[in-house]
Amino acid sequence: MLSNDLKRTIQTAYSEFLQSRELKARYGQKLMIAEIAKTLGNIELDDEGERQSEGHVCVVEAGTGTGKTVAYLLAALPIAKYLGKKLVVSTATVALQEQIVNKDLPEVKRHSGLSFSFSLAKGRGRYLCLSKLDRLLMDHESASNPTQALYEDEMPQVSEEAVKIYSSMVDAMASNKWDGDRDNWSDGIEDDVWRRVTTDHRQCTGRRCSNVSACSFLKARDNLGSTDVIVTNHDLVLADLALGGGAILPAPSDAIYIFDEGHQLPDKAINHFAHHSRIMSTSKWLEQSQKQLSALMGQVSGAGNIDRFAEQLPAALLDAKQQVGKALPILQSLADSIDPEEHTPRYRFEQGVVPQDLLLIAVEIQKAFDRLAELLSKVVNEITESMEEAHCAVPKVDLEQAFPIFGTWQSRAEANMELWASYAMPDKEGGVPKARWLTLVDSAGNIDIEVCSSPIMAARTLEYSLWNQCCGAVVTSATLTALQKFDRYFMRAGTPANSNYQIVPSPFNFAQATLQVPGFACDANKAQEHTLSLVDNLPELLNKQEGSLVLFSSRRQMLDVYDALPLSWHNRILKQGEKSKQALLDEHKKRIDEGKGSVIFGLASFAEGVDLPGDYCRHVVIAKIPFAVPDDPVEAALAEWIEARGGNSFMEISVPDAAIKLVQACGRLLRNEKDTGTISLLDRRIVSRRYGKAILDSLPPFNRSIA
Repeated sequence: MLSNDLKRTIQTAYSEFLQSRELKARYGQKLMIAEIAKTLGNIELDDEGERQSEGHVCVVEAGTGTGKTVAYLLAALPIAKYLGKKLVVSTATVALQEQIVNKDLPEVKRHSGLSFSFSLAKGRGRYLCLSKLDRLLMDHESASNPTQALYEDEMPQVSEEAVKIYSSMVDAMASNKWDGDRDNWSDGIEDDVWRRVTTDHRQCTGRRCSNVSACSFLKARDNLGSTDVIVTNHDLVLADLALGGGAILPAPSDAIYIFDEGHQLPDKAINHFAHHSRIMSTSKWLEQSQKQLSALMGQVSGAGNIDRFAEQLPAALLDAKQQVGKALPILQSLADSIDPEEHTPRYRFEQGVVPQDLLLIAVEIQKAFDRLAELLSKVVNEITESMEEAHCAVPKVDLEQAFPIFGTWQSRAEANMELWASYAMPDKEGGVPKARWLTLVDSAGNIDIEVCSSPIMAARTLEYSLWNQCCGAVVTSATLTALQKFDRYFMRAGTPANSNYQIVPSPFNFAQATLQVPGFACDANKAQEHTLSLVDNLPELLNKQEGSLVLFSSRRQMLDVYDALPLSWHNRILKQGEKSKQALLDEHKKRIDEGKGSVIFGLASFAEGVDLPGDYCRHVVIAKIPFAVPDDPVEAALAEWIEARGGNSFMEISVPDAAIKLVQACGRLLRNEKDTGTISLLDRRIVSRRYGKAILDSLPPFNRSIA
């Protein structure tokens, strides 16, 4: 039970924060602080510091303007400290992560009277690997080596321009003008350029590296041990959990997690535990590895027992290549039925069921990659142990050069083994199936077949590895409920049934905005008629002197509408895809600041996380109810599973999902308490269909004008 001392500490911190910043208390914020404090304050630990109570998760939907970050920090910080646990704040976007580190945490520390330290945690992939940089610059003409990417055969050669960037990195590190963090580099770095000089846990030699004393990643990681609050992202939390927890971040049992933007956690988890492999690229990699093996062994032969394991690698590589080759005719025959003109050409296995002939081959491919991964693991272990031997016959520099190559091979072998294991093992009868599908991809001008597998829900995984293991957790977002219920989130995220589920009100007066469905709005199912209606009526609907945001569910429709509008509108419209998202938003704001009107045409990514307060956005136009694109293989498999169990996938999945997306889209209008404006929904289904009323009633209480 929450002690009186902790109550007073939290109440005093909140009062001091408000008084110091000359703010008024917000009802929703006070309620959120109270609910989080009640949940976390009831956590009981045994003598070993392990949680022995339940009801340790608080799920809070809090609308825009509630002040979520301040609420969860003020409530959770004192309790985490009292329990002797780390507070891990995880976000879905870099923008919120930076806001918390650079603005929110410093403000709370300055104005609340609470004493705490904080730091930012990122994965290895955000930091420079000095060993890679050194090797690359020593011989940049042969820099396209197999340690750099999943599909290294598709990597371009290192350009002279890239070499200049790498050289400037050396100078910046040497003069202490850069800390090796990609996000702190003064100019943007292209992914291909950066990928060559960063690493992952399979390639990193850790404390055995010759550059360990200057390693940016290890320096940053060492700082985490002494800090009270760690700010990170959902992907890194999931990566840490996949490694067993405690590999990069604190162990779950030693952490209280805050998942801000928590509505994205289930999808992030699904993506994290999905598998994929390209057939032709994998075959080529295995062939290249056979050719490179003798040269590599020339470097490390004689280290420990490496020769005993390495002599078995040629046969293991050949076997894996031959087994993959046996699957190609079956996959090709399935791929022949794919329409290459589709937006994303795919073949999906209905109900996740793999044909018997492919399943039998998948069993053999899995065995081959299992054997290959096991041998590579033994080779990597021998290299690791040899690097620590003072009298090893092989120079350490040679071992360090070979380690990341074998580590990458091991990682790729394991990835293939996991993929084919998911094809070799049928789903349990009555259980939740996996989604399995093939995708045609353009690989350096040739068509490759990508074999894919994904869970359709992350609930079980999150339940086992996160919710059951953690000391405590808070999940928050402006959109966690669908149709005013938490059922959808509970199903997808697997949060415990005994969690504290709460909705706290936004301080906004939603009557300051009008939601209208104009008389010309037609049924968006009639695609051509709907597009023509937009073309005919948008010029009258939009004010040329205002800032407006027009949201489309289809890129094709967005382009068709843009092309058909009078040319006089083209100079006023900024279309997603013609510039980066941030550059487009900056240009829009610049036009408004100069007293000009500006209209953004955007897709789903502009319906969430875009902040255009005041005059930057006085009108949000939503072309249609944002139902999910029907060709997504994971969503299609989920719908299929629900239907097979006698459910109604449209009402259980499509409608709730669309309701959440519509709430997010409407949320682009009111960004502070003074904002006003109009939301126009140009889809008659919101009033003509039975499900439309349920979606409409889930929206905030705007003024309504429905023709």
